[in-house]
Amino acid sequence: MNVVGLTFLLSGFTFAQSDPFFPSMKDLWMPNPANARDVLDKLVSFRTVSSESNLELISWVESYLESYGVSSTRVYNDDRSKANLYANVGPDVSGGVVLSGHTDVVPVEGQAWDTDPFVVTEKDGKLFGRGTCDMKGFDALALAAVPKALERGVNRPLQIALSYDEEVGCIGAPFMISEMRDHLPPASAVIVGEPSMMQAVTGHKGGYGWWIHVKGFEVHSSLMHTGVNAIMYGAKLIEWANQQNDAIRAKQPTELAAQFDPPFTTLHTGRIWGGTAHNITAKDCEFGIDFRLVPGEEIGVYKDALFAEVARVEAMMQAVVPETSIEITQRFHVPPLQPENEGAAEQLVRQITGDNGQHVVSYGTEAGQFQEKDYSAVICGPGDIAQAHQPNEFISIDQFEKGEAFLDRLVDHLAS
Repeated sequence: MNVVGLTFLLSGFTFAQSDPFFPSMKDLWMPNPANARDVLDKLVSFRTVSSESNLELISWVESYLESYGVSSTRVYNDDRSKANLYANVGPDVSGGVVLSGHTDVVPVEGQAWDTDPFVVTEKDGKLFGRGTCDMKGFDALALAAVPKALERGVNRPLQIALSYDEEVGCIGAPFMISEMRDHLPPASAVIVGEPSMMQAVTGHKGGYGWWIHVKGFEVHSSLMHTGVNAIMYGAKLIEWANQQNDAIRAKQPTELAAQFDPPFTTLHTGRIWGGTAHNITAKDCEFGIDFRLVPGEEIGVYKDALFAEVARVEAMMQAVVPETSIEITQRFHVPPLQPENEGAAEQLVRQITGDNGQHVVSYGTEAGQFQEKDYSAVICGPGDIAQAHQPNEFISIDQFEKGEAFLDRLVDHLAS
């Protein structure tokens, strides 16, 4: 047979370009498409608790993307112990879709796990492991979609955005989002893959947190009138938060607020530290006051009220001992996700899922931060938020497969 064309020697066999069994150039350089479950196993194995570095995971993702010829960019925190990562998969044109996920997980200490939390364990149709639901399950599906996008030849890019420190106040994402706006082609939609049972969630509350350090004056408790007990004055601020909750709850909720559970803004203190001994007025007391803000309300109103109350209590303290004080610093700022009027992200997800219901959530996500930078954003991801942060956290195999099917259809959409 007269064969015309370039001949390759591969594994001891001779292939000619005209041979019907001759592999294409794409087949020669492109690795086998990733198995989403294998990617999930690898991601969960990295102990990326928010108090620890995520750089080993980021390095693995970089190598994974490089194996498909995709370059990525890191955006570090101040001490370079953690990094965000973003990438553009496909052509450098506008109109793509961002898949947004976070790499950190909550701690497992103090929780009773039946399996190793950092090894994915399949049992009874569920995949157990820390982060399988929140939200390495979605991260794995997003990364597994990369070779599919390249193989199908998307006309608009798939953009990957992986953040650090979401679990401690969505701290890392804003730095990454700003760089993406400056260096990537503008995307038409952002899909934040927090667990939503693959429903299109179009709104969430905002989260704002302040850390309060009450600096008192120590004396023997028998002479407490000459000292300043930081815990007892701090308690005045916590009681103020309770009173605010009562007043807010008594108001008629707006039409948008009525969709949330609960249908109003809330104030919360979850932990408190302070004191030296029971018979000494506490020199220090530290705690946080966090706000979960209904979309449409202004955090400035609540901030002004909080700072005014801090000033009032501080004046009471300084009337006893002038050198006492209250220090207040902002811990985090997570803007709410505002439902968009015919938003591109919402329309896209509804088109793929067929979900036309109205869904909002009271937890915060990075979707509001993308929206704040003029992206159209929606939440849609596999799994049930009720499993997040729990011992024996899991994602059902059914939800994992539905998430994979969703991203397959998204890739088809970008290739059309």
